Amino acid sequence: MERRTIGAAALDVGAVGLGCMPMSWAYTGSRQRGEESLRAVHTALDLGSSLLDTADMYGPFTNELLLGRVLRERRYEAFVSTKVGLLVGEQHIVANGRPGYVKRACDASLRRLQTDVIDLYQLHRADPEVPVEETWGAMAELVAAGKVRSLGLCAVGARSGRRSGARLHDGTIRQLERVQQVFPVSAVEAELSVWSTEALDALLPWCAVRGVGFLAAMPLGNGFLTGTLTPGEGFEPDDVRARHPRFTAEMMAANQPVVAGLRRIARRHGDHERAVTPAQVALAWVLAQGPHVVPVPGAKRERWVTENAGAAGLRLTPEDLAEVAGLPGARGSWD
Repeated sequence: MERRTIGAAALDVGAVGLGCMPMSWAYTGSRQRGEESLRAVHTALDLGSSLLDTADMYGPFTNELLLGRVLRERRYEAFVSTKVGLLVGEQHIVANGRPGYVKRACDASLRRLQTDVIDLYQLHRADPEVPVEETWGAMAELVAAGKVRSLGLCAVGARSGRRSGARLHDGTIRQLERVQQVFPVSAVEAELSVWSTEALDALLPWCAVRGVGFLAAMPLGNGFLTGTLTPGEGFEPDDVRARHPRFTAEMMAANQPVVAGLRRIARRHGDHERAVTPAQVALAWVLAQGPHVVPVPGAKRERWVTENAGAAGLRLTPEDLAEVAGLPGARGSWD
């Protein structure tokens, strides 16, 4: 697989990463199977998808424990990214950016992951009660202690930006400007996909100018851009898509032209030896947004991991990219 370099620290990773969250958190619980997920992680490493993206809140904790079972055997093949800053309660999630907590959380993540060092430690969300510089300073001390190699920041939640009328990532850029004064940012993780392109406006250029890597979260639109979801099929209550404004039956039907466009491009690139899927086109589009961009599609099955990794070899033409740009904008219940 093609390799990409992210951040001033020259972090080397496979062009397509693996988002591990669906294995333990947020998606249909009845389909989460530990052994199947373990095989998926091993397959990702076999194919060169070295960036494994997790967080202590996924589960909570169980996702890191699962990855630890792989890392104890294959640590040097993996680039480990995990996150800190969110605590999960029974009915709520709260931020905790206190320096003492950050250091304890890092030690706990290291134990669960069965490793001595985390390659990329990301601040999941800033704590409104703690100056972000204090949280980031504690994370920088972990780098100095040799427990962490580099630091990253996850983008502020999308819906707050829409409500305020501000540009979606203005809050994230303000945070980045502040923490950059304390210790260099190596990577930013934010949503970017064919149907969520807001990061292209300001956040992606901010990263490009400063040599900061960009980890594209949800590059397959929570599964919608794969073309495998049926409008009206419904989701289990514990699945985040059951409450997502773009996953009502009405909106899924309305957004089918987006998937149809990806299918057209996929057919042009496929042949009798190799079928190309809408998902691979969607990932190839993300890869085409810059050499510092690494899509991190979530997956929990070997089949999807293999398909996603195959997107690294797909090169979209200028005509393909123009066709994607001309697709209708995705609709949601806020539109």
